[in-house]
Amino acid sequence: MSARRVEERPGFPGEPIIAFGQQPCGFFPRRFLVAKIRTARRLQAELGGRVVYFCHDSDHDPRETRTIMRHRATGQPAPLNFAVVSKLQRKFSPLYAKRIAADWHARTLGQLPNYVDQPLVDLFRKTSAETVASFCLEMYRAMGLLDGVDVVTSSDPAVRRRACDVDDFFVDLPYEGAIVRARARDGGLYLHEGGDSFVTLPPAASAFGKEQISPTRDTRLRWMQSVIHCTHYVTGASEQAYLRQEDAPEIVYVRREDIERSDEAFTELSG
Repeated sequence: MSARRVEERPGFPGEPIIAFGQQPCGFFPRRFLVAKIRTARRLQAELGGRVVYFCHDSDHDPRETRTIMRHRATGQPAPLNFAVVSKLQRKFSPLYAKRIAADWHARTLGQLPNYVDQPLVDLFRKTSAETVASFCLEMYRAMGLLDGVDVVTSSDPAVRRRACDVDDFFVDLPYEGAIVRARARDGGLYLHEGGDSFVTLPPAASAFGKEQISPTRDTRLRWMQSVIHCTHYVTGASEQAYLRQEDAPEIVYVRREDIERSDEAFTELSG
């Protein structure tokens, strides 16, 4: 892995800003996130500067937080995930607003000795948070993975106010007692139920402010870059297929290091 030094790139005075983006991806993070962190830290060792984790906690897909671990006795993979307080929140609320069901922590804690060593069980026992995204970030910090890393969240109203305007976006708004993430299209707001099925939200819901807006996958890079102004960006394997580098040609793009079983949970302690 190599990268040109930042002073060789015009338009970026000062220290390098080495960034990577990722949704919260399990209460123990998936190994591909750890590979991004390691790659960013190696770049930092070479170039200096700061490492920024742009956490896409505005995303709403519950599959993002599946935590796949292997049984200690059988070696068989098992997907664990959060339980949230309602079906509506599970399907449509952004990760930062999915509220964890009251009994989930105790039930999951009872299962963990089948999959991980006692130090991780103890860390999990001590971790508490109201929402899915917050719990993930607290666990990553407790594991030592975010030491020295600046975390910027896409749900932060200050971030959203500073971000550039995009023409393809989602809107967070109240609906039936929950915060949902609705796709804006042709002047309307919609919840995607799957396939060709959509829920059309009432017209009264169409008044919204910039603090409620988050980008789609195709507009995310430009939106993020308008806030963090990174010099280097660590990409994941799947990002290679859709990332529109022409939206931010000033960035040096570096592919993350390879890691085995990239979709499974990382169950080691850092440091």
